[in-house]
Amino acid sequence: MADKWLLIDNGTVIDGDANPPLPDCAVLVHDARIVKIGRVDRDTDVPRGAQLTVIDARGKTVMPGLIDIHCHMTYGLARTEEEISIYTPPELRTLIAAANVEKVLAAGVTSISQPGGSYFIGVGLREGIRQGLVHGPRMTSAGRYLTTSNGLTDWFPDATGDPESSIGKLTNTSAEMVDEIRRQVKAGVDLIKLADSPYGDFQAFTDDEMKVCADLTHQLGKKITIHARGAAEVRAAVAAGFDHIMHGNYLDDETIEALANSQIPLAPTQLFMHHIVEFAKISGHRKSIVDATARMNEATMDGLHRAYRAGIKFAMGTDSGFATVPYGQFHARELEILMLYTGMSALEAIQAGTKHGANAVNLPDDVGVLAEGKLADIIVVDGNPLDDIRLLYTPGKITHVVLNGVLQTFPEDIRTRFVRNNYLPHEYGWELLTYERVFEGGELPKTQLDWPEDVRADIVNDVRKHAKAAAEPIGPVAE
Repeated sequence: MADKWLLIDNGTVIDGDANPPLPDCAVLVHDARIVKIGRVDRDTDVPRGAQLTVIDARGKTVMPGLIDIHCHMTYGLARTEEEISIYTPPELRTLIAAANVEKVLAAGVTSISQPGGSYFIGVGLREGIRQGLVHGPRMTSAGRYLTTSNGLTDWFPDATGDPESSIGKLTNTSAEMVDEIRRQVKAGVDLIKLADSPYGDFQAFTDDEMKVCADLTHQLGKKITIHARGAAEVRAAVAAGFDHIMHGNYLDDETIEALANSQIPLAPTQLFMHHIVEFAKISGHRKSIVDATARMNEATMDGLHRAYRAGIKFAMGTDSGFATVPYGQFHARELEILMLYTGMSALEAIQAGTKHGANAVNLPDDVGVLAEGKLADIIVVDGNPLDDIRLLYTPGKITHVVLNGVLQTFPEDIRTRFVRNNYLPHEYGWELLTYERVFEGGELPKTQLDWPEDVRADIVNDVRKHAKAAAEPIGPVAE
């Protein structure tokens, strides 16, 4: 087999480490790794007879593949929690996830971490990608979220119990948390995910419980993260030594100082919350949810600006998997949102979307930066994202995706493929049919057959036909 080389020539290189861009620069790849950045002489730097693929990146930007550390592949573009946690069978959830993960890679996201999902589907998806059964990015995955009776993913009332199909696992004591962590590690997870209070208005796990979870997870060689919107749980997670933290919507000065000193990455995952408000008329969220989210977003913007000035390390997470943030569409928009909510520059935002996510995918020294010796996860962008960060999620602007040194190819309709959970067998109607809504304040017609045309159902017409037929003679009756 011929020796395989890849040359990306004449581009402007952004290395992912917030260094100034390098114009008219080449990146040379041999097998899975970058071997040279700068001027490349094809006669001397590439062995004679080697198989060389050349990409002309003139007028384009060459940068590391994006890393999304908050991507839920098992959610299936969900509109409701029931779609995520009850109705869609695990076999179908697995197939839907496998179909959707290719869209993520096509969007220039070459590594993802799934911080919680259904069953151990994420572990299977990760292995399917590694073995070439599924076309997708590098991946790490947690299992079900560990929560308490007061935490985010204890969705269902005690009367119905905690179904195995739910993304949340109820653990109300330290012993239960230890048992679940051991079980999940045995099943092959890369990280453990805790789910604290839904909106950050209280701390659902105690400080001691967080420390127990973090210590055991690290003892077993895995990483741990947490859904933490409030200052108290963020501060407790920092003290317990969590590897990265999600959200941080309400941050006080004490918490900001602790998080900045620790250099534990914070992934605000603000894209989801921002879309709820920005696109409320399209998505159809209830006004109460939109108003509450708008208030949270305002507080978040204040806190994240202070956090940025204090030197907190940010990473990119999108919560992709909901209908509001579909796979392959808006991942890089989190970088635009980070710039808005923190005041960081485009160069710093790209660092958040590349280098700062590498630890969450277990490759802190191998991905997220373009440098000699690093793994060749690379994207080529038509234009300069430092001038317009939106290029990174504009259709057609990511012209090439390289994963592990291999130039990727995708179906032409990849951006318009939407495979979703839609298994809702018990449907009772989506609208509230009040008397006033049906009859608009008028009197009830004398019979159903006299209902207005726009109210009358097909079954009414059927009843009328059957009634007419019953009144007609049916002929002689056989003796």
